Amino acid sequence: MERLRQDDPSRIGPYVILARLDAESAERGVPERRFLARTTDGHRTVLLRLPRVGADPSRWAIEAEGARRLDVPRLLPATEVDGTAGFPWSTTPYTPVLPLPAALAAYGGPLPEDLVRRLGADLAEGLADLHDRGFAHAGLSPAAVLLTAGGPLLACFGAVRAAAPDGTRRSGLPGLDPGCLALEQASGGRPTPLGDVFALGAVLAYASTGHTVPEQSELPSGLRLLIGSCLASAPADRPRSAREVLHRLTGHAADASPGGPAPAAAGPLALPGRVVAALAAQSAALLAAELPATTESTPPPPFPPAAQKVH
Repeated sequence: MERLRQDDPSRIGPYVILARLDAESAERGVPERRFLARTTDGHRTVLLRLPRVGADPSRWAIEAEGARRLDVPRLLPATEVDGTAGFPWSTTPYTPVLPLPAALAAYGGPLPEDLVRRLGADLAEGLADLHDRGFAHAGLSPAAVLLTAGGPLLACFGAVRAAAPDGTRRSGLPGLDPGCLALEQASGGRPTPLGDVFALGAVLAYASTGHTVPEQSELPSGLRLLIGSCLASAPADRPRSAREVLHRLTGHAADASPGGPAPAAAGPLALPGRVVAALAAQSAALLAAELPATTESTPPPPFPPAAQKVH
């Protein structure tokens, strides 16, 4: 949760913008602008999202509307898509959330192997459900993983599709983490479930090491083989599906075929105390924030230092 900048909007639709979700240092890998906002009557607080400056708003709006129509566990719900053709926006009811990069900052470094394994299982389960319905997420990256007290959520649905149409080279485009782009997608290929498997491997590598393109020796020994196979250049060399990744993470090798039943979840993701404290600090700061008397010239409300980062 970060202070607003001078070039940030002060109000969008019925919402007053209170703060940014993402740190400025992380914005290069975030495919959309994300804010915490509240209605002018103070009754509703939301996570509000906009296309990046310079992005195609129509493609972004198509993906936002697609997410709104999907009811898939672990997919960040888009309950409202509005605005104009040139300035679309989308909202989700607020719950305390930390993007994965902010969670690593709060924790003080890469996450423990058992936590990465459990996080990966939750993400793989969400991807498997999405793939079973015939959709590729096409936007998974560290910034797209939002940690909550109830487990991780998959945000940034369709970011690869929104960034550039199929047939257009996507490597180097702002907002897309190059380490999470499978070779076939970076070169302009149509996003597929196996591209999501590659991105999942990159996210697990990031959670384990702090970056998406690690050396094999940096990876935890218990996850090295799985992450390495997810990051294979050739799609045929990756796990066959997100469901297979899920089974391998949870120790169930049987029935890993697409459409097969998923293993039972092992309970809610247990977040480290420092990450829980960062979520609590964000919630407290947002609750304490007062709406400015005017939305045109009043500077954004101050936030206590504890909301910025927890060590």
